[in-house]
Amino acid sequence: MQYNEIRKSFLDYFESKGHKIVPSASLIPNDPTLLFTVAGMVPWKGILQGAEAPFATRVADVQKCIRAGGKHNDLDEVGFDGRHHTFFEMMGNWSFGDYFKEGAIEMSWELLTKVMGLDPNKIRVTTHVSDEESTELWRKIAGKEAIRLGDKDNWWSAGDTGPCGPCTEMFYDFGEDIQNEDDRWVEIWNDVFMQYDRDANGNLTPLPKQNVDTGGGLERWGAMMQGVRDNYDTDLFRGLIGATEDVTGVKKTDANIASFKVIADHLRAVGFAIADGVIPSNTDRGYVIRRILRRAMRHGQILGHRGALLSKLYPALVTEMGAAYPELAAQQSRVVEIIQNEENAFADLLQNGMKLLDAELPKINNGILPGDVAFKLFDTYGFPLDLTQMILRDKNMDVDVAAFERAMTEQKERSRANTKGTKVLWEAKNVAATADATKYAPNDAMGSKVLAILKGEEFVESADAGDVVEIALDKTNFYGTQGGQVGDAGEIVAHDQTVMTVAEAARAGDVVIHKGTVNAPISVGDTVQTVINAGVRAATARAHTATHLLQAALRAVLNEDVEQRGSKVSPDSVRFDFSFGRAMTAEEKQAVEDLVNKWIAADMPVEHDEMSLDAAKAKGAMALFGEKYGDTVRVITAGDVSCELCGGTHVYHTGEIIKAKINKEKSISSGIRRITMSVGNLAE
Repeated sequence: MQYNEIRKSFLDYFESKGHKIVPSASLIPNDPTLLFTVAGMVPWKGILQGAEAPFATRVADVQKCIRAGGKHNDLDEVGFDGRHHTFFEMMGNWSFGDYFKEGAIEMSWELLTKVMGLDPNKIRVTTHVSDEESTELWRKIAGKEAIRLGDKDNWWSAGDTGPCGPCTEMFYDFGEDIQNEDDRWVEIWNDVFMQYDRDANGNLTPLPKQNVDTGGGLERWGAMMQGVRDNYDTDLFRGLIGATEDVTGVKKTDANIASFKVIADHLRAVGFAIADGVIPSNTDRGYVIRRILRRAMRHGQILGHRGALLSKLYPALVTEMGAAYPELAAQQSRVVEIIQNEENAFADLLQNGMKLLDAELPKINNGILPGDVAFKLFDTYGFPLDLTQMILRDKNMDVDVAAFERAMTEQKERSRANTKGTKVLWEAKNVAATADATKYAPNDAMGSKVLAILKGEEFVESADAGDVVEIALDKTNFYGTQGGQVGDAGEIVAHDQTVMTVAEAARAGDVVIHKGTVNAPISVGDTVQTVINAGVRAATARAHTATHLLQAALRAVLNEDVEQRGSKVSPDSVRFDFSFGRAMTAEEKQAVEDLVNKWIAADMPVEHDEMSLDAAKAKGAMALFGEKYGDTVRVITAGDVSCELCGGTHVYHTGEIIKAKINKEKSISSGIRRITMSVGNLAE
């Protein structure tokens, strides 16, 4: 039974059991804690945790997943055995408060032995030591005596607290002649029974609605159903490896099989991720995909291939998997263009970096490349450490990683000092501000206490007229530069006179720093009032809300996988960076501008709400990946078109923006575009 047949048989079976069949969710999860969709349960996390209402009580799917970053990382194992993958497909059926243990076990057993036709004698089952019910059900349904295991093997939880419960796993015998038990008995299916809520003290309370979360890796099923022991010997991978032989002009052998496995696996991860909207870059998930792409190219070079590789192999991926995942063909031209750009850039990088590396290799007499050389490769030529290690591994050499990390730390400190100016002094001072230090007040006049004054590079007790200083207060209604929005301007007032003209409000941690010129003597401990420049605040708020509308319009006109990669919000001016693989057409730019202005003219209400992070996720609020959010967050909702986590200043009706005009759209790096836009008075 081939992959396409297994998928269809699996979904057909559960559809016959009343399950709603849904397509795979994106590899880009709606979860700021994850780089990728790493498991079949990720798209259903809100339902499983009770934060979202289920749209159906029974669901089945085949979910595309990537495990190649953070704690979910199989990248370094790929190529060296027959079961590890960065990209894989996870089959699953889900019960949201419907059937529970008996129904799940009955269907699991019927699926495996009746639909797939597996020999019952070649299947072992395990249950949790506390789960008497599942253990007895296996005796009743299958005549199987379950192996009882502990929390490490047969207990699932979403985290230290929250939904959790026992699970039962099924293992298949891949052959009596296999000596290693882990290689002989391979897990092929898992039923998780979410029946408890665990609190911070470890206490378990039964959930009001009990859910079933199941999963089985399609790649393992492919090997099992095709009678092979290596996933890469199955039909799908044979097709991809054959295409790699054609492109490279090299035949697969026992000596080079690892490189063929790496290329076939990485082609799937890179192709699917870019089709879903991930753009190779130097940060976050974009960096992971760039790293995978370059690792594949490096293995192509090990085979003796030069030039484009994955871009030439992508059509083979469409041939093998396009029927199940139509987005591969729909995005083909865009994906191939992005991969080609990456391959060209990497070829130049590798050529220049290898010159330095080749010059240094003869100097090594202990098999260890000095850390400062590895850092120079990274800093000057863009060589990530793992690429240098991979090249050296082929020469039985390694890198002084500790020295590399010291050089990296020193560079970060230099960069921090150079780019953040006096911020490092404030952080060293560790000024203690109250919890209201960055909270906005509804009025412009409020009693505040001067905590510290920085003049030049020294903290002083007082400042005189004419001094250029930075001042921290125990509370303020000034917005300090953060999240791409420039800080407020205004005045600090005492005794009915302006004691300081604030040109800019900046931020050091939780402390807002007021930068400007002193007009009258001011001292630590003085009580003052803060008065923001209302005109500057209003113009900045217009621009910030317009930025949210711009992102919504880009996702509507281009595709929903457009992702913010940076922004600068100034009074009536917006700079917005986003992931997209090509230049926008004139028609697309006009459509985006028209849509933003349509929403402005609609004068939609803009809600400013504070809520828990879980409530914000349940509401569908977009989060900026990589940002750290507390338990309580601020959500800005513009009508029914935009809902984002944001701490910045905003208007209360979109009509206050007046008008928006896109000035320019251009590329700033591979796969990253930039739009500049004027709003309000500047757009007239």
